[in-house]
Amino acid sequence: MANLFSGLEAFGLGKMSDLEVYAPDDKSSKKPGDGTEAEEKKVVEADLIFDKSYTCPVCDKEFKSKTVKTGKVKLISADTDLRPKYQLVDSLKYDAIVCPHCGYSALNRFFNYMTSAQAKLIKEQISSSFKGIRTDGEVFSYDDAIARHKLALVNTIVKKSKLSERAYTCLKTAWLLRGKAESLAAENGEANKDTITQLQKEELEFLTNAYEGFLEAFSKEMFPMCGMDENTMTYLVADLARRVGKYEESSRWISKVLIARDANERIKTKARELKELLKPNL
Repeated sequence: MANLFSGLEAFGLGKMSDLEVYAPDDKSSKKPGDGTEAEEKKVVEADLIFDKSYTCPVCDKEFKSKTVKTGKVKLISADTDLRPKYQLVDSLKYDAIVCPHCGYSALNRFFNYMTSAQAKLIKEQISSSFKGIRTDGEVFSYDDAIARHKLALVNTIVKKSKLSERAYTCLKTAWLLRGKAESLAAENGEANKDTITQLQKEELEFLTNAYEGFLEAFSKEMFPMCGMDENTMTYLVADLARRVGKYEESSRWISKVLIARDANERIKTKARELKELLKPNL
């Protein structure tokens, strides 16, 4: 048999030329769980999180914020309003970035966009009163995440951001409230019934604000909007209208997707599914 490792002499590793690719130990028939191999470590949320460095565009100070490791979480499904659901961790909890020094906060996609006039408004109306935020703990609870997103929403109002940014922040906050309600239902739905009901009411308020904001942004802003093209946003507005009880409006927006020549088949399929969900309410 030819020597697989010929040429290693050039690296001073000639003594390795007799190595076998598959040593006898590798070929032995050990069974999993018989004590011959380490138990596989269970992956928890903290394993998927790391501290990422940021520079605040308002106060220019550096800080770290927890974020999800890219490529480490698996998308398992999505709600009709495009809320993503991931395995092992709700990545949405880590989308609002908060500067612990001055209180500036925004969703990750908007964090670095800042004018000098906006920074001045934030310093005057937020930083002057900001008392700091907790940075300890390995992960964010839903309460931590919801508070951070609400702070981000306050920032969007203070800095007079685009309507779409305000609406998107409302939408993300609604998704977190839904996530918290689902987690409580999974733990003990009956015992948490009152809390879940309150969370659902609050979610509806944020969804309503998201719907109204996107509706107005349609006539005032250019696409893409919050990373979405016009057909995706049209579909999203249709589902938000359905969720807040505006069924006729929802039907009208769904029709826009279905007749759009440039809408891809994926979004049209979702629109058809939404149309079926809407039927009992029309």
